[in-house]
Amino acid sequence: QVQLVESGGGLVQTGGSLSLSCEASGSIFRIDVMGWYRQAPGKQRELVATMNSVGVINVSDAVKGRYAMSRDNAESTVNLQVDNLKPEDTAVYYCNAVDRSSGVNYWGKGTLVTVSS
Repeated sequence: QVQLVESGGGLVQTGGSLSLSCEASGSIFRIDVMGWYRQAPGKQRELVATMNSVGVINVSDAVKGRYAMSRDNAESTVNLQVDNLKPEDTAVYYCNAVDRSSGVNYWGKGTLVTVSS
């Protein structure tokens, strides 16, 4: 089992930045991909950005060009920064980790980011 705990988020003004961190614990040796998804009110959960254990990033068009992502495999943390925030970035942001063998997805509880216009 893998447990994920997010930190960061909150209320941000349009044009500002968000910084999120996620720390994994438990069977961290099982993790391949780690990253972030988000779910806006009334919408499905969608990819923000993920990174596998060798640094390959998969990022959504919605944040491409205004994001930065880092991962520390030794400490099992993944960080996300998104700049130039827009009201449509308002969502609950979830940390995600994928088991390298089974493909099982683990999720954090989520952290709310609200971008005020």
